[in-house]
Amino acid sequence: MDFRELKEFIKDFLGYIISFLFLFFILAFVVSFQPVAGNSMYPTLKEGDFVIVSKFFYNIGDPKRNEIVNVKDDLGKSYVKRIIGLPGEKIEYLDNILYINDKPFLENFTFEEYMTSNFLFEDICSKEDCPEEIIPKDMYLLLGDNRGESVDSRTLSFGLRNKKDINGRIIYRIWPANEFGQIE
Repeated sequence: MDFRELKEFIKDFLGYIISFLFLFFILAFVVSFQPVAGNSMYPTLKEGDFVIVSKFFYNIGDPKRNEIVNVKDDLGKSYVKRIIGLPGEKIEYLDNILYINDKPFLENFTFEEYMTSNFLFEDICSKEDCPEEIIPKDMYLLLGDNRGESVDSRTLSFGLRNKKDINGRIIYRIWPANEFGQIE
């Protein structure tokens, strides 16, 4: 083997290694791709939609109300939900109206045909877990848009989720192609 050939081989090989490491870094720390399972986010997202999850957003800031996120439960199962309640807030729903700290809050994404069943704060967080009757620090209340068919923070097995359980913000739908675009 010629020394020039060996040098060229090493140069090409290092290029592939660097490209692989860059791609690995991007997929591990910046974005990921995820299919939507179930219809708990219908009509915003439907089963079979494919989305891009930005993992970077919450490394530099905190989740905000109404953002759609990828979140995991205690068993590591992944869900797509909308952030409704933030740390320090008391959240309740009465007659399909969201109350934050006992004041009505107009949601700009809800759909009349997908009613939210009434619940009080103590229904989602016991006095033992939330003695101040507010969402604890670094915890979030998440709901699906299709409230009648959603396993979310109203469900005891899911409950309030810690910030560390939020894998990232859903930023784009990439499939189906005719619905490609940013998710708000």
